[in-house]
Amino acid sequence: MTKHVLGNVQGTLIVLCTIYMSGAILTEAALSFLGLGTQPPEPSWGTMLKDSMAYMQIAPWLAIFPGCAIMLTVLGLNFLGDSLRDTFDPKLHNVR
Repeated sequence: MTKHVLGNVQGTLIVLCTIYMSGAILTEAALSFLGLGTQPPEPSWGTMLKDSMAYMQIAPWLAIFPGCAIMLTVLGLNFLGDSLRDTFDPKLHNVR
């Protein structure tokens, strides 16, 4: 039973993991930005964004680079999940 059930939901689980991973990255960055996430010895994009807010007038790139890193990572994971959904969806393979 495990072989048949896991075989049928394997593609869906992989796609959901990529989608949930991007949500987890955004949640961690938001909590770190608010000061509720990882503490300063640990690196975090949210902490980098929070620390760069004091220097926005003189050095805006301090906020641009962590923000772009978050955006590109989440966008890449969403595109990966979307392409995996297209790969594993049996309904799309029968359409001609």
